Amino acid sequence: MTMKLYGFWRSLASYRVRVALSLKGIEFEEVSINLLQGQQHTDAYKAVNPQSVVPALVVDGGQPLFQSLAILEYLDETHPQPPLLPPDARGRARVRGLAQIAAADGHPLIVPRVRGYLEKELNVAEPERNRWAAHWTLKALEALEAHLAGERETGRFCHGNSPTMADICLASQVFGARFFDCDTAGVPAVMRIFGTCMQMDAFDRSQPLKQPGAPASPAH
Repeated sequence: MTMKLYGFWRSLASYRVRVALSLKGIEFEEVSINLLQGQQHTDAYKAVNPQSVVPALVVDGGQPLFQSLAILEYLDETHPQPPLLPPDARGRARVRGLAQIAAADGHPLIVPRVRGYLEKELNVAEPERNRWAAHWTLKALEALEAHLAGERETGRFCHGNSPTMADICLASQVFGARFFDCDTAGVPAVMRIFGTCMQMDAFDRSQPLKQPGAPASPAH
């Protein structure tokens, strides 16, 4: 299969897909859609993803796949090794739940279109917008911490001793916390697992600041 990923260096959702592709050893071409310059709103990109968000994944020239968790599930079904979900139904439900705390609850509150609305429509100043983003980012990490610190299924990774979809989403949320200067001292289980993930090449080389076009240090 030939795969083309439309993403952006800073996009946490794009990071999730890059990690999954790398874990599974899938070669891909990445096309940068600069969210900070508004390239997601061009007619050319709207033809790829009418929602004007990244990522989108084109496989063998077909209709683009969209939404990072759906893309991760597709990759796991079409390239089952190594698996991103446990073999048992209860384990899969737990991993999906952990993943959604980050990708479906925390992250959507800090994406560019939300921050842009706060700025342009509600006249929220930048310091308050950044406090908003930091608050909701940390809330998601605290929810993850409560599960990971208190449940016996937690191992070296979120669920057992192999990385899953939950670890990919956890890592993306930690990078979001770094973007907004969150104090992560109160989530030690999260940070332990993040450290374990970052020892893996797939997580490390996919990280935002190692992508083409990324600055040495990101602004909010």
